Amino acid sequence: MATTSLLSAVSRRLEGKVALITGGASGIGRRTAEIFAQHGAKLVIADVQDELGHSVSQSISSSGAENDVTYVHCDVTDENQVKAAVEKAVKSFGKLDIMFNNAGIIGDSKFRLVESDKDDFERVLRVNVTGVFLGIKHAAQAMISANNDSIVGGSIISTASVSASLGGTGSYAYTCSKSAVLGLTMNAAVELGQFGIRVNCVSPFVVATPMAKEFTGFSEEEIESMSGEIANLKHVRLKADDIANAALFLGSDEGRYVSGHNLVVDGGMVIVNPSFTTLQQKN
Repeated sequence: MATTSLLSAVSRRLEGKVALITGGASGIGRRTAEIFAQHGAKLVIADVQDELGHSVSQSISSSGAENDVTYVHCDVTDENQVKAAVEKAVKSFGKLDIMFNNAGIIGDSKFRLVESDKDDFERVLRVNVTGVFLGIKHAAQAMISANNDSIVGGSIISTASVSASLGGTGSYAYTCSKSAVLGLTMNAAVELGQFGIRVNCVSPFVVATPMAKEFTGFSEEEIESMSGEIANLKHVRLKADDIANAALFLGSDEGRYVSGHNLVVDGGMVIVNPSFTTLQQKN
């Protein structure tokens, strides 16, 4: 019995923690919400897809997290809505331990500079950069306020992309926006470290989310197959679970000394030029 209890405690890595996930109604955000709940976290799911968001919230509740998950409408470009989402977490569960700034958009599928549209460029930056900035700002305020004179910490995580580390893998708008997430992460990590608050980001290769399927026109099978073929790490296909588990590590106490870090989840793609290497064996 004691062994069973110990294993249960170890497996629930977010027991007692409260997490707010933007863009939590679908894709990486949804899978992260499900995995966080499995590990004992109380959740606020924030999104603009209200019907889907409520459905996800109810689905997680019915799987055993009843009364420990709630949904709130949140357009991350609106500071009042971001602030309200953070306040919802604190009001519902008494605190905020983990902020996952995951909401984001890809923008138009125009990759040439001369074809890029200014309005689309600014729209992508509003969601992917301003949204992350506001999430970090208001989560930090809530965490610092809860600290009072003691340092109890907190974890702020944002979704970046391999496009921030490797040129030519995204549009100008998307690449610029995800590069800015790295800058926000580093600056915030420096300032908030004094309060014991860790700030990190996760940079995935392309994941078969509804957004990615709509943008590429590829099926889930085709996108997953691509992740196993293009990346340096062969015979492994990237799934939303892999990004959710990366966020789980950064949000849990296992990542307690990790801050200012960009956790790249790409099968080693950004570290090698496949056309110029002497290290791979030839068959």
